[in-house]
Amino acid sequence: MNFTSRELARKYNRFARWYDLVEGVPDLLGVRRLRQRLLRQTSGKVLEVAVGTGKNLRHYPRNCRLVAVDVSEEMLNVARKRAGKLSVDVSFLLADAEALPFSQQSFDMVVSSLSGCTFPNPVTALQEMARVCRAGGKILLLEHGRSDRDWLGRWQDRHADQFAKPLGCRWNREPLNLVREAGLKVVDVKRIFFGIFHQIDAIAEP
Repeated sequence: MNFTSRELARKYNRFARWYDLVEGVPDLLGVRRLRQRLLRQTSGKVLEVAVGTGKNLRHYPRNCRLVAVDVSEEMLNVARKRAGKLSVDVSFLLADAEALPFSQQSFDMVVSSLSGCTFPNPVTALQEMARVCRAGGKILLLEHGRSDRDWLGRWQDRHADQFAKPLGCRWNREPLNLVREAGLKVVDVKRIFFGIFHQIDAIAEP
């Protein structure tokens, strides 16, 4: 079951006010620490794709020039409020990850977290991230996907369609395979919690 970007926008518009409650579960499993570790690498002009409610905003170094996009206007509204409370300087824009409204090599780095599971065409979204990132710039990803424990991975496979119904989350995708299929150069990978959560550092090749 794959939803279109428009369908996902409607779903997340309706769910935005409750989203942080759901995403609090991954934070308890160690994702908050992964966010901190991932985002301390950022510098220069940074694009965050699928910013959601802005859970990453508190972890960016203050010297970043941050632009954040999402397909859901209501999710962006929550993120704007969070940025105001944190006094984070960020420009927000409604945009589809698979058709980013920026010219080539517009950013020094691109970040996306816990979003590749919902992109209708994740390889296209990753290629768009590479397109707007300068040659040699970092693409930093924090994703969840199919466990590398066979028993758990098979369980995810059996329940994948049911899990995807509410918000389009395909929890048994293989993030690392998708990154490689998109043509990005992988430089570092870390996995935690039974191999479900992935931190992937990649480079946009010339």
